[in-house]
Amino acid sequence: MLQALCVGLIAGVVVGFFRYGIGKTEAFWLDLFKKSHQNPLWFIAIVAGLALTGIIAGYFVKQYPHVGGSGIPEVKLQMQGKLSLKWWPILWRKLIGGIMVIGTGLFLGPEGPSLQLGSTIGQGVGQGFKQTKTNSRVLLATGAASGLSAAFGAPLSGALFVLEEIFHNFSPRVWMNALVGAIASNFVVSNLFGQKPALALAYNHSFPMPLYWHLVLLGLILGLLGHLYKFGLFNLKKIYAKITFIPRWLHGLIPLVILIPIMYYLPLITGPGNHLILSLPKSIAYSSWNLVGMLAIFYVIRIAFSIVSYDSGLPSGIFLPILTMGALIGATYGLFMVQLGLLPQKLVINLIIFAMAGYFAAIIRAPFTAIILITEMVGSLLHLMPLAVVAFIALLVDQLLGGRPIYDSLAAAMEPKSSEKGLCGEEDQISIPVYESSKLVDEKIEDVKWPDDTLIKVIHRGSQDIIPHGDTVIAAGDLLVLAVDQNRRGQVYDAIKKLQGAELDG
Repeated sequence: MLQALCVGLIAGVVVGFFRYGIGKTEAFWLDLFKKSHQNPLWFIAIVAGLALTGIIAGYFVKQYPHVGGSGIPEVKLQMQGKLSLKWWPILWRKLIGGIMVIGTGLFLGPEGPSLQLGSTIGQGVGQGFKQTKTNSRVLLATGAASGLSAAFGAPLSGALFVLEEIFHNFSPRVWMNALVGAIASNFVVSNLFGQKPALALAYNHSFPMPLYWHLVLLGLILGLLGHLYKFGLFNLKKIYAKITFIPRWLHGLIPLVILIPIMYYLPLITGPGNHLILSLPKSIAYSSWNLVGMLAIFYVIRIAFSIVSYDSGLPSGIFLPILTMGALIGATYGLFMVQLGLLPQKLVINLIIFAMAGYFAAIIRAPFTAIILITEMVGSLLHLMPLAVVAFIALLVDQLLGGRPIYDSLAAAMEPKSSEKGLCGEEDQISIPVYESSKLVDEKIEDVKWPDDTLIKVIHRGSQDIIPHGDTVIAAGDLLVLAVDQNRRGQVYDAIKKLQGAELDG
């Protein structure tokens, strides 16, 4: 627990500096573009600066490819034992590259990189204290939660996301350590850096039950558009792969070039999107068809350029851009209904907030995190029901369309090709939660075809620790602790997943 606290405090300092650096860099570029309105010669500095940013950040990615993107798929693979990374080279390159790239105004966010920054700190602390592989993974998860908490100013969401999306298991040990780290990091960014939650929206009107049909319709729209976003994100990567006139590590120059006219004419909609979201309450004070059309256009620009920016491979994330697109969908839908006379204007802000949760749930496939994240940001528990309705309908639509969690898909795409490794002789562990729908339920230990060189050490059942025998029957809710060879952890993970027919923890 003390090491988790240490991880959280360090992550708070690093991510706090990360957010501070991005803010200062954003202000620098906005000022430069303002000057270009008065004197076009400033475009020389703009072009040179953006080119230098793309080259430096691209070179970082060329040196260490896992510096690119959000870093969340890498953390998932590390937790599964399928990827091994050096923490220090990733840490400083992600920190500097992320500040340079996200601060330019590209439609990219700091939350994913913050999570990876935190995870590298957890990994470094684990190595420094010479922890076992199992304990090191707990600290890595703690660091990930701490980084996300510091990025959003939302400690519960930071811890919950790691459990729901990365660990896939509400392990008490991981939960407690992750929460300690998340609270510590949030304390640092709040008090040392004076940073507030990335989004702090207030809404005072409850959403009346007779209007819940809006939530159903909005959830359907969010699910469809979320599925479209993932389709675009995965398919544009194929187009980038066909671009050969510039090296892969310089593909980041493409969105940086496209950014120039957007930043010049529409600076408000650039960047991660928090400024745009916070401006919406004032923008929607008066409704008109022109405003509905403008918000719809903003959404189209945001979704297209967000995909172009992220798929270029620059160090960046998509958390906040996803919330921004959700907010625009909610605002567009709400004002559209106001114009039709089907919704009171005072409730549009509610739909903006509900839509952020729904769009996040459809794309990330972490509905509980979506609900708690929005609840933490707005500081009210009065709207849990409508948040849940929108989030789960959007999630259901994406599932029916055959969508997969975005980070699972990204992790699968970058997973190293499996190769048979010899046994190294060092023991590692995998903890397997047995779900109600698992194929292992009611099976005897001796009747299960376990992977080679795997030993079931203990079964945690409620408050009991059971030493298993061949005739021990597995029950739903059990937590199986398997001893495996360190070199075979990833292979055993995949084999057990097939045996159980369900997602596992790390």
